[in-house]
Amino acid sequence: MALDFDRVVAEEVSRSFGRRRALSRVSMVCEAGRIVGLLGPNGAGKSTLLAVLSTLLPPSSGRVRYGSHEARTGGPAVRARIGLLGHDLYLYPDLTARENLAFFARLYGLPDAGSRVAEALRTAGLESRGDDVVSGFSRGMRQRLALERALLHGPRLLLLDEPFTGLDEASGAALVARLRGLKSDGAIVVLATHDLDLAERVLDEALVLGDGRVRATAPSGGQARERYREALRATAPSGGSAS
Repeated sequence: MALDFDRVVAEEVSRSFGRRRALSRVSMVCEAGRIVGLLGPNGAGKSTLLAVLSTLLPPSSGRVRYGSHEARTGGPAVRARIGLLGHDLYLYPDLTARENLAFFARLYGLPDAGSRVAEALRTAGLESRGDDVVSGFSRGMRQRLALERALLHGPRLLLLDEPFTGLDEASGAALVARLRGLKSDGAIVVLATHDLDLAERVLDEALVLGDGRVRATAPSGGQARERYREALRATAPSGGSAS
């Protein structure tokens, strides 16, 4: 039976790059069927935390547990349950949308790659553009395709870094609807964003970061917005340097 988990727990996670500390003793709990937002100004540590949660970066201290497993003990079985959409969409512009998805389906070793690719194109609203090269796509189309690329293998944990960037109103609304569907299906979703107007429509809770530290936690809605503003005010003098 494939490895699975219903919660991800970060315990006192710190991450340093030489003498610079990007994260300092960050703790959080993310559960299945919930969407957690990482809020904070540029340099707050949001992207670094996502990289640690994705296992791309090991913590300098502390640990992350995926159910009863850690990345160093679960290895590929843990990583197979994680989907990541970062600033780089990991799409090949000279390939068609279908070819991009088929390539990643082969990397994941999916036995029913053809049907999964067809379903991903339908979900992304790109059925009629499946055989067009990605270089001709708008930002919103590429973003939708990249999201389905990250979901091809049915991950339990989905990590999103500024997923609303560059999206028009229609594309943003489509992403909100897709995230709500994933939540209903029991996914664990963690997203870093500056777009509170869209994020507040999907977040169950938020972690506000500043200078690599947890400044506040809040439920969705106006309280998260106010605590985000407080973090901006608190970190404005130093500006922070984490990414």
